[in-house]
Amino acid sequence: MERRSDWYAHPKYYEAIFGTDTEKEMDFLLAVNRVHGTGGSLLLEPACGAGRLVAEAARRGLQVVGYDISQPMLEHARKRLSPARRRQIRLFQSRMESFSAPELEGRVDLAFNLVSTFRYLDSEAAALAHLESTRRLLKPEGVYALGFHLTDYARTTFERERWVGRVGKDTVICNTREGLPDRRLRRSPMRNRLRITGPGKDLLIETEWFFRTYDLLQARRLFRAAGLRVLATYDFDYRLDTPVRRGSARLDRVFILQPEPVTQVG
Repeated sequence: MERRSDWYAHPKYYEAIFGTDTEKEMDFLLAVNRVHGTGGSLLLEPACGAGRLVAEAARRGLQVVGYDISQPMLEHARKRLSPARRRQIRLFQSRMESFSAPELEGRVDLAFNLVSTFRYLDSEAAALAHLESTRRLLKPEGVYALGFHLTDYARTTFERERWVGRVGKDTVICNTREGLPDRRLRRSPMRNRLRITGPGKDLLIETEWFFRTYDLLQARRLFRAAGLRVLATYDFDYRLDTPVRRGSARLDRVFILQPEPVTQVG
């Protein structure tokens, strides 16, 4: 068995796991844009990865800006686009906390980041910088759909998830484990194992990192500090007709954020 590290350096296998809900996710995002936002056509995806949602939005005739820290992911995203689609999309290499595009300020209708990538930002300062920069890019009535798992600090067992996908004749099995959260350090250890098997192939890609932790109070406090208000909250079922109700025990959340209205003085 061959061993490697860093699943983000292997976009085709990464996408085999997360690419199955692309149309459902885009349906949800565009519904959010219509119901809570402007309904406009300029979209932004921070940490766009291999570009599956970027490509889906372009297929539906929208203009999209995406950025990601991983060059292999961006190369994969560009290769999947036809020349006609490339005219609708702009891709940049950037970290989430330092992306800057002055030409986009106040122009974005919908920003979105759905799969807990936000939790890679490992400090309050980095998370705040990302939210503030995204807020500046949104139109006053634009929205940011931000999805991540909240943390249960009372948890005493590891959390595990498993997915199975395919790339051609290869089978991809993904096992992700989140260790116990540390309330003081505001982080939890993560491990992902991708096992790829197929004709003449047996590959294990193992990646370890820390995710920043948030309970609901910590998340809402951060949003307020960034000048964003929560319009609605959904879960990872992506159904607009079933928002998360107050007091829900579900930890998977998609927060629909909008810039706080500017108070006119005088």
